[in-house]
Amino acid sequence: MKQKLDLASWNRKTHFEFFSQFEEPFFGLTFTVDCTKAYQAAKQKGISFFIYYLYKTLSAVNEIENFRYRIIDGEVVVYDKINVSPTIMREDKTFCFALMEYFSDLQEFNEKAAQEIDRIQNTEGLLTRDFSGEYNLIHFSSIPWVDFTSVSHSRSFTFPDSCPKISFGKMTETNGKKTMPMSVHVHHGLVDGYHVGLFVEAFQQLMDS
Repeated sequence: MKQKLDLASWNRKTHFEFFSQFEEPFFGLTFTVDCTKAYQAAKQKGISFFIYYLYKTLSAVNEIENFRYRIIDGEVVVYDKINVSPTIMREDKTFCFALMEYFSDLQEFNEKAAQEIDRIQNTEGLLTRDFSGEYNLIHFSSIPWVDFTSVSHSRSFTFPDSCPKISFGKMTETNGKKTMPMSVHVHHGLVDGYHVGLFVEAFQQLMDS
């Protein structure tokens, strides 16, 4: 479900109109997150750490209203729920764009996500689903081999994209503290640095809970 935002009364109307004219309206931030407690919790629950922090990411996304804004036909809509399209690697080292629905219940999300991962392991190619009309998504990727300090994304500027892009890097440990780099890219017509800050705060609290 979604509803159209009333641009005339929106306090960010001029910001939206300004950045929507840009060839590249996205901006990105890279930072380090503490995953010590989250890693332990995932292991205790018997859940893949990848699925666990993917779930926590989606939970934080759905908490922050600006991360649920999307641009459709020049208008801004607010979705009730945001799902995710993560990249999933196969055994032959190719990857596929997956589609996973967000469920507030961790066990239900884990079950459905595991089913999608298993489905992809038995398919070939990059696109094995129809993503047309799927705007209520975040694009998600994990690069667990690299402790990166910045990330850029390949994009087609002819495609009207407004979905946030969130990436994680290699987990490292220092003095018993586990951390990962996290990158967030968002459309500046919809999201400012302040809102990214709210998202990061919500995400870290969820990882620690």
